Amino acid sequence: MDTDTVRSPAADEGAARRREQRGWYFYDWACSVYSTSVVTVFLGPYLTSVAEAAADADGFVHPLGIPVRAGSFFAYAVSLSVVVAVLVMPLVGAAADRTGRKKPLLAAAAYTGAAATAGMFFLDGDRYLLGGLLLVVANAAQSVAMMLYNSYLPQIAAPEERDAVSSRGWAFGYAAGALVLVANLVLYTGHDSFGVSESMAVRICLASAGLWWGAFALIPLRRLRDRRAPAREASLPGFRQLAATVRDMRRHPLTLAFLLAYLIYNDGIQTVISQASVYGSQELGLGQATLIVAVLLVQVLAVAGALLLGRLARQYGAKRTILGSLVAWTLTLAAGYFLPAGAPGWFFVLAAGIGLVLGGSQALSRSLFSHLVPPGKEAEYFSAYEISDRGLSWLGPLLFGLTYQLTGSYRDAIVSLVGFFVLGFVLLARVPVRRAIADAGNPVPERI
Repeated sequence: MDTDTVRSPAADEGAARRREQRGWYFYDWACSVYSTSVVTVFLGPYLTSVAEAAADADGFVHPLGIPVRAGSFFAYAVSLSVVVAVLVMPLVGAAADRTGRKKPLLAAAAYTGAAATAGMFFLDGDRYLLGGLLLVVANAAQSVAMMLYNSYLPQIAAPEERDAVSSRGWAFGYAAGALVLVANLVLYTGHDSFGVSESMAVRICLASAGLWWGAFALIPLRRLRDRRAPAREASLPGFRQLAATVRDMRRHPLTLAFLLAYLIYNDGIQTVISQASVYGSQELGLGQATLIVAVLLVQVLAVAGALLLGRLARQYGAKRTILGSLVAWTLTLAAGYFLPAGAPGWFFVLAAGIGLVLGGSQALSRSLFSHLVPPGKEAEYFSAYEISDRGLSWLGPLLFGLTYQLTGSYRDAIVSLVGFFVLGFVLLARVPVRRAIADAGNPVPERI
């Protein structure tokens, strides 16, 4: 026998793990287009216009007989989707851990979301209720799918690999978002030359995100493997399951301490993402084209930023790199306070700063949390992580709105968010992550 051709079991296992990792990256590639093109750019203004077309003389629509101002319908639909996700995620997470069958649940969530997004092609005229329903389904399905997707990370990556693997996943997502957004904007801005109306162009852009999501989700679903799990007790309904998860997390207080720090600084991150365009348009007087270019710039630089911070984490550890990114967030917001109005160049500089720290801070937070999850409870714990990521980011927008209401200045409102990064920095710095990893029952990487 030629011994040079014999592969060791460890080599075979390493090759299988890398194959899963490559498949895992492609789920971010598949679903991030929904977040970028649908939620961030096109759906809000378009669904609002559809609701306004259906409104009465006073500007109200009446879903289920409830009077709702047309301009608020999109925001209420997003809020309802969060409630649905919060109810469903802990239940699905516990079921995934109990059965070990994450892949069928991931497939169900992904294709439910993709189908709902593709169905937005039929959102025309005054069909605001259809739009609201599809948004609730797609957003909730996206949250459930991301929770399951994130929970694979501890299973497909060794402890020393997770920072790099998580960073590559985020980079794949931002790259796909930028690529499809460019194509969407070509169609949208040149719709007349393509022989379609503006409304039809938007509907094609919305539906294409669903088709992209469904097509590329096939790759991770083919490559990821289920792991059999030991028998566990039956899942509890909705909030009762979430409460049971939180009670279990109390036995790991350092994991809970990290989650609290993440909840606070991530609230700041999500608020900056959602309010930067308001700051650009209302305070700096920038046009829609400038804001869209800024979104593209953030997407492109977030790819480089995620990979760069992943490399820094290998050298300095994930915790120190996240802390450094929070300092960068603070300095970026402070600089944003002084941006001159009517100067798109400086706004692009601000967008570049956000892009460089955005992907990396989120990717490394995910990988660091994966070390703090007790084995066998990945999906259950990541449901709490996803809820803190998506469902509890309300304090930042509230503070932003109250500051503007009290001062009449968006500059004061944007700089008020510095507190989230400062407090998040202090809380994260106090978490002894090596001890937290050991207390969770996981091997401690050499550099963390």
